[in-house]
Amino acid sequence: MPDRLTGIEVFTAAMRLGGLSAAGRELGMSPAMAARHLDALEHRLGVTLVHRTTRRLALTEAGRQFLDKAEPLLAGLAEAEEEASATKVTTAGPLRVSVPVSFGWLHIAPIAAAFRVIHPDITLELGMNDRYVDLMEEGWDMAVRIGRLSDSSLIARKLASIGMVVVAAPAYLASRGAPATVAELVAHDCVGFTLSETGGVRTWSFGVGGDIKVPIRAVLKANNGDALAAAAVAGLGIAYMPRFIAAAALADGRLVRLDMDEPVIDGGGVYALTHPDRRPTAKTRAWIGFLAAEMDARRFELTGR
Repeated sequence: MPDRLTGIEVFTAAMRLGGLSAAGRELGMSPAMAARHLDALEHRLGVTLVHRTTRRLALTEAGRQFLDKAEPLLAGLAEAEEEASATKVTTAGPLRVSVPVSFGWLHIAPIAAAFRVIHPDITLELGMNDRYVDLMEEGWDMAVRIGRLSDSSLIARKLASIGMVVVAAPAYLASRGAPATVAELVAHDCVGFTLSETGGVRTWSFGVGGDIKVPIRAVLKANNGDALAAAAVAGLGIAYMPRFIAAAALADGRLVRLDMDEPVIDGGGVYALTHPDRRPTAKTRAWIGFLAAEMDARRFELTGR
């Protein structure tokens, strides 16, 4: 009989990795067994958590709510196990952390001083880069990553959710009008992120699961979200980006949020990633715990909720 905890582990792994086969591989079971555990979990809860097709999984609203509760639960359990069994308790020395540029600038660098007050013997090194970083080959202790995670052997802990927004400057809207539907975006100037498939330079994705693909005309393309936000503030065009990048400009009115006729996509989350083949050191655990608390305090700025 499938047990409760394994069912929750299968469910969260399948959502993180994008499928039951990948979840099964991570948890050491067959795809059929992973499906059995998910079936048993849904039967016990009396709700459908996931719509399943041969190509992908899509969360139901009940599934989204359960996932938001289950991930912190499993992360807390793993942390408790690590702390109970850890033999190395020294929180000192260098800690090398890879972070995305915009998120590192806005949310990681500003909290470094507070972390040092608590852990004065830890020296942080922030590697700010939007490219994929191999932790092992490049010698990083851990990474902070934004969005949806690809299938990976790294151990991931979700720290927060990320909301997406469609935004434009008041000056742009005054001259060009505000689109009321996603179909109207084709007639507008847009700024596109070259590193994104869902909010990129040719099409933007909307709807639950991102199934609605809308062609856009990118008058500016950039591989950095802050550059796109600055261009949008200047009135160059409409931007589709994580809320945390636009938050300051939304707060002071330099950008306006556009409510479309289709929902924005799920922006994924903020994740702490560590090596799969070794237990995180005490300094890494201290940093991740600190990050988790800080991200919880910044929830509205990240998600708008």
